[in-house]
Amino acid sequence: MLQQVYGALVDRKATDVLALDMRKVTIVADYFVLATGNSRLHVQSLADAVAERLKAAGRPTLRREGYGEARWICIDYGDVVVHLFQAEVRRYFDLERLWSDAPRMDLSSSPP
Repeated sequence: MLQQVYGALVDRKATDVLALDMRKVTIVADYFVLATGNSRLHVQSLADAVAERLKAAGRPTLRREGYGEARWICIDYGDVVVHLFQAEVRRYFDLERLWSDAPRMDLSSSPP
């Protein structure tokens, strides 16, 4: 599933795609995937691409927040939560620092 999310994001030109392994840090989700888009429409496009790819794989979206403004869209798949940001919002909330105890994962090392 992480590779499907990564593939959808890379196909739509997301930047700074990062996965965090949350399994030993919180019970909220097993993984967080973070990515940046360069505009409201780009962030919405990233959200649409992830939703389409995972729906085709039989993984419907459980919850989605923030799509209208698209400054920070959060898409919940239960074990994976996808966070899509505009750059200034990502810098402001700095989830990488907030969840610095979570190991970072390199999704680019295996094909999407």
